Amino acid sequence: MLICKVIGHVWATKKEEALEGIKLMVVQETKTNQKTPSVFVAADRVGAGIGEDVLVVSGSTARRALGRDDLPVDCAIVGIIDTMEVEKEAAQQGNKKP
Repeated sequence: MLICKVIGHVWATKKEEALEGIKLMVVQETKTNQKTPSVFVAADRVGAGIGEDVLVVSGSTARRALGRDDLPVDCAIVGIIDTMEVEKEAAQQGNKKP
């Protein structure tokens, strides 16, 4: 899974029939070691909006999340992140008084 931010949406009046009714969002990977974060399109399974942090899966996992293995999709938004807690132990050690 990848942590991404929704930065836009895609409108496509002409597309593969199998994609009809599937909301497509533009997402940018937020937790990466690359100088330029990856930007890609993901099918939205959970109703995410622009500006939200989301969980994204790729490959066959994305197709399974959408309920069909034959969809022409390689990324899907499967969760909206409410909060994240990272390095809790390190933060607690920084707050300890000597």
